[in-house]
Amino acid sequence: MTLKEMLGQKLVFGFHGTTLSPEFKTLIREYKIGNVILFLRNVESAAQLRQLCTGIRAFILEETGYPPFIVIDQEGGMVSRLPQDAVNVPGAMALAATGDPENARLASQITIRQLKGLGANFNMAPVLDVNSNASNPVIGVRSFGDNPDAVAAFGCASLAPYAHSGVLCCAKHFPGHGNTAVDSHLGLPRVDKTEEELEALELVPFRRAIEAGVPAVMMSHVLFPKLEPKGLPCTMSRRMVTGLLREKLGFQGLILTDCMEMLAIQDHFGTANGVVASIQAGVDLAEISSTFALEEAAAKALLEAGEQGKLDLTEIRLSVERILRYKQQLFREITPALCNRPEDRAASEALSRKAVTALSGTPFPVNEKTFFCGCADYRASGAGNETGAASTAPGYLGQRFGAKHLVTPKDPTEADIQAALAAAQGCESIVFTTCNAHLFRGQLALARALSALGKPMAAAALRNPYDLSALPEGLWKLAVYDYAEPSIAALAEILLGGKAQGTCPVKL
Repeated sequence: MTLKEMLGQKLVFGFHGTTLSPEFKTLIREYKIGNVILFLRNVESAAQLRQLCTGIRAFILEETGYPPFIVIDQEGGMVSRLPQDAVNVPGAMALAATGDPENARLASQITIRQLKGLGANFNMAPVLDVNSNASNPVIGVRSFGDNPDAVAAFGCASLAPYAHSGVLCCAKHFPGHGNTAVDSHLGLPRVDKTEEELEALELVPFRRAIEAGVPAVMMSHVLFPKLEPKGLPCTMSRRMVTGLLREKLGFQGLILTDCMEMLAIQDHFGTANGVVASIQAGVDLAEISSTFALEEAAAKALLEAGEQGKLDLTEIRLSVERILRYKQQLFREITPALCNRPEDRAASEALSRKAVTALSGTPFPVNEKTFFCGCADYRASGAGNETGAASTAPGYLGQRFGAKHLVTPKDPTEADIQAALAAAQGCESIVFTTCNAHLFRGQLALARALSALGKPMAAAALRNPYDLSALPEGLWKLAVYDYAEPSIAALAEILLGGKAQGTCPVKL
């Protein structure tokens, strides 16, 4: 392989649209780009996605001589990229709330069948971050919880079905993004922990995953100044990539970057410079998710670095050999019948029901005289989809019960609160749904105002359960973990008298 061909195998690029554009094809052809990442913006339906993946594989195979990694972030829950005519499973915290790691295994089995039925072959999951910071704006329900041993147990159960499946998985975000108060899509987080402190918490799930044979690990865009004194995020730090992960923890699989156009990298170091630095640090695969100009600049900068002797060519060759070994494990033929099987959809919906957790309070009759109120789904973090759930929780529940409902903004103002109080007049009870109210505290103010009406009231957290600890005592508090129609339907069953079986995986 030429230098350009080798470096092309180490890049993972994304694009806009539901087909490969001529411009993106030219970029692949010019720099021999070996891999593609897909997002919901690339997806319309199962049939369209299948056709797109088939086209990507054929084009990259023709241009490079090797099949591509077709990468997707299909964690489940708030990070779900599959179309409605495929099965999107609940997220990590919902699975942990069921109390049984076998449910994480089942969710992965369902997801693998969807991907083999659609054409993606590399899933950026599971998340192994221990969500030890309740104010974390980017991880939250994407984590299996705040206990490192529980995260390790559910994480290892989640990754196990990928072995010999023809689909790769990836543990993320090493060495841990769970103790940050900054979303690395928007800024540069910092964690002031020693290596000993990391060993006691953050590294526990990653060590267990490495022992279990996880094929890939994604680095975080987080500063750990007590381990890396040069002010470099983990993605660009040779101490963290090669020293800690490769040498000390003994990881022999693929090491990936998170997206290099996230602002933690782009604003502080520059995307193209960051890609070069990550490869110099020992990363196997560097990702840029969407901006064509940044992709072109990074591919050019990486090639120039190689031509100028700034890359260790022996290390590059070993990395490419590693990449190609894993590519030999990929499934070759799409099997459409595996996608959207009724039994998988039913099993996923059952997982959503098992997750719902009653934290406190007393159930009461919910009927057509109940007032349903709360915000629509929205993109609280750069990790989420650009558009939220198709249904609003108040709308779904109001229709289900034949009752009055109101959809509020994500951060209600005093005027919004007064409008909700007026709409609640005449009701006999209230069901209020939250979505990251611990981040958008207007929701908390509205909940308190509705509670002051003195009616029986339930509060259901449709994403992070931390919302519930800030709400008044005496409410019937329910943690649902996912703002998705199956989870809202599960909530409706509880409101109708069903039993909430879940256990909250984080301390409130």
